[in-house]
Amino acid sequence: MSALPAGEPGALVPHWLAGADRERLAAVVREALFDARVHPVAAIHLEDVLTELHVAAARDLVWPASAARVRLATGWDDDVLPVRLSADELASLLELPALPDTLRARLHGGSGR
Repeated sequence: MSALPAGEPGALVPHWLAGADRERLAAVVREALFDARVHPVAAIHLEDVLTELHVAAARDLVWPASAARVRLATGWDDDVLPVRLSADELASLLELPALPDTLRARLHGGSGR
């Protein structure tokens, strides 16, 4: 999916997550993908979330200055990266009962950390 302006259908919104949060999110998503009760469409969105978690790390290796400027301006730690999610991906994540409350609040809160 390509990035669209915020507010547009299908737009990708950055959620700034620390390394531990990204690892926790990946573990919860992997666990959910093994659950037969997850709707097949939600499973596709969750697989896209796993892909974006990998892309976020790769993006920072290739273009480190962009996220570094945000971290410098906000005072966030060096392991905080933007994980860009569509509304459908975010909705699929927020429906997961195993998603920790702190991570749920961080994701539900929008683009800020």
